[in-house]
Amino acid sequence: MANKKIIVSVTNDISNDQRVHKVCTSLVKMGFDVVVVGRKRKDSTELNRSYSTHRFKLLFNKGALFYAEYNLRLFFYLLFHSFDFLLANDLDSLLANHLAAKVKGKSVVYDSHEYFTEVPELQGRAFAKNTWIKIEKMCLPGASRMYTVNESIAKLYKEKYNREVEVIRNVPPVFSYKIENAKTEKEKLGLPTDKKLLVVQGTGINIDRGVEEVVQAMQFVENAVLLIIGSGDVLDILKEMVKEMNLQNKVKFIAKVPFEELAKYTTLCDVGLTVDKDTNMNYRYSLPNKIFNYVQAGIAVLASDLVEVARVVREYNVGVIIKNHNPEHIADVINELIGDEEKLNVLKKNSMLAAKELTWENEEKKLKEIFSGF
Repeated sequence: MANKKIIVSVTNDISNDQRVHKVCTSLVKMGFDVVVVGRKRKDSTELNRSYSTHRFKLLFNKGALFYAEYNLRLFFYLLFHSFDFLLANDLDSLLANHLAAKVKGKSVVYDSHEYFTEVPELQGRAFAKNTWIKIEKMCLPGASRMYTVNESIAKLYKEKYNREVEVIRNVPPVFSYKIENAKTEKEKLGLPTDKKLLVVQGTGINIDRGVEEVVQAMQFVENAVLLIIGSGDVLDILKEMVKEMNLQNKVKFIAKVPFEELAKYTTLCDVGLTVDKDTNMNYRYSLPNKIFNYVQAGIAVLASDLVEVARVVREYNVGVIIKNHNPEHIADVINELIGDEEKLNVLKKNSMLAAKELTWENEEKKLKEIFSGF
């Protein structure tokens, strides 16, 4: 008997989406025939995965026309391809999944990576926000199973739709990358060997993530270099800030890299930063995967005082919490942390202990329970 086929959809280009890759790898291990559908951009990298992939080349890359084109293409793709059930990642792929599943009498599982209707990009855009809310109200109740990234967001959806919402945190697999000689590795990557390394990473370095204030704080930080690794809407702004403040020796930009290479950079750092602002419900209750990457890398964490993030930092005692986003305050916290070698080492050791528990290998047990009914 052939394995059951699941088509997984996401609006990004797949290559740097750690959560989708982890889920799909786990589904393959469970015996499913997995196909992931995303989009292909000019800068998209080639893929070598244990599952099949298909990426649309789209005419539009952002805005309403992009979402409309993607969902239209996805709907017809699903209509003319066989599957046993569907997995939609985030609200921006749910409409096509919902309609195709209704036409073919199949089930949809919904993975909500965030509280989508409250993302900052929709703030002050009433028409766009109301459109997504209508799509959510139409499609979400029809999902046979739903899970999200933390308890706070699950609670919001439970209260709004009176349905069961499970939690699968976005924790990484156990890091397999081990450092034999940190100095040699840093030299290979062109990183300083005589200063502490700070890192901000992610594919969503966007507005209200607090990175602008971190760059400003570097004016007052001594004996440290900040690595900004990834992509996002404010990168051009950050690069201009660095130039204007003459911080080229204190802030280094590294384009988004595959997860394995990102793990190498992170492991070589001393402190990982996750400093989103409490400007919207989505950020307030977010739990970015980078905090777990920092823990797996065995480094200390510097975080803003958001509900889920602060809970992890305090529960496992892996870092420090900033009180506000004043650049001088952030600089003071950084200087105090990297200037206290004993405290920094304690936090790093605590991260290594927490890393044994906060692994995808533990989290995927819940995923198996969700998909065992299909």
